[in-house]
Amino acid sequence: MLPAPRFTAFNPPRRILMGPGPSDVYPEVLAAQSRPTIGHLDPLFVGMMDELKSLIQYAFQTKNEMTMAVSAPGSAGMETCFVNLVEPGEKVIVCRNGVFGERMRQNVERVGAIAVLVDNEWGAPVDPAAVEAALKANPDAKFLAFVHAETSTGALSDAKTLCALAKTYGCLSIVDAVTSLGGVELRVDEWGIDAIYSGSQKCLSCVPGLSPVSFSPAAVEKLKNRKSPVQSWFLDQSLVMAYWTSAGGKRSYHHTAPVNALYALHESLRILAAEGLENAWQRHHEMHLVLRAGLEKLGLNFVVAEDYRLPQLNTVYIPAGVDDAAVRTRLLKDYNLEIGAGLGALAGKAWRIGLMGFGARRENVSLCLKALEEVLN
Repeated sequence: MLPAPRFTAFNPPRRILMGPGPSDVYPEVLAAQSRPTIGHLDPLFVGMMDELKSLIQYAFQTKNEMTMAVSAPGSAGMETCFVNLVEPGEKVIVCRNGVFGERMRQNVERVGAIAVLVDNEWGAPVDPAAVEAALKANPDAKFLAFVHAETSTGALSDAKTLCALAKTYGCLSIVDAVTSLGGVELRVDEWGIDAIYSGSQKCLSCVPGLSPVSFSPAAVEKLKNRKSPVQSWFLDQSLVMAYWTSAGGKRSYHHTAPVNALYALHESLRILAAEGLENAWQRHHEMHLVLRAGLEKLGLNFVVAEDYRLPQLNTVYIPAGVDDAAVRTRLLKDYNLEIGAGLGALAGKAWRIGLMGFGARRENVSLCLKALEEVLN
């Protein structure tokens, strides 16, 4: 028999998380997660799930019945949308202006479908004119997929216009809202979004590991009329929905839900609802303006033009001659402050500074600016 390993309890330091995620978690959310675990079919837990579903609908601004939290992070939310809706051989217009648009392409091809790419420069939003040209050139396309808030660059695309184009050309829309939910305007029903996914760890300031998703009635109809089974048993929404919807007060068992993590998501969304969505959007914008002014005083230049800039994810070029890793290491060591490195084409060229959820507050902005000034000098 192997000897029993002996370790002390893990006690992490208190970090200030101002990277691309996870974000600072609300103290109330951490407290909620530590509450007693009960069974995932317990009547009290089922009642909490009903409230959680309503809170997710509020955050997404939708009345969609098929709205829930996938028991896995945002990447699983992405896969949930693609494996449930897209079938082999179908054509999907995929907009790619960063890392996460590329991940959409990979999901499309893994289900045996055909990805038609609309590429935009890193740091630029998705170009509606290029999307319309692709839709015209591919009248047999079934879907339009794009990232609302591209986490790798900090660029915000016009979801309302893009979804209207999808409707005009008879396509269903699949939208990545991992970084946008709770941080910028997002209106699922009003904009006609068909399938959308997000993550718990960004502007919701919840613990990582859950993915809110919502499917429109048209998307549900597509799922019901599939010619082939959903490839993933775990992510098959036709099975999972029976667990999230009461049938005479009874739930069908699908999997053991992450009970305590769902407590946490309930609390974070309760806090969002108490603040009010529009107030949360405004707070993120105001804190961005304060951060922007300070970064510009330090001589740091933004990757994304102001008109398309995410307030909750600020991507700036690293000054010439500055050691990327050395700066981030010192910020972490001396200030307990985490900012993000660049991804993909921006690796080693940019920093990503997050202002998400609970982290979008003045004391965080002040600390970040002071620390950067001292380290860069």
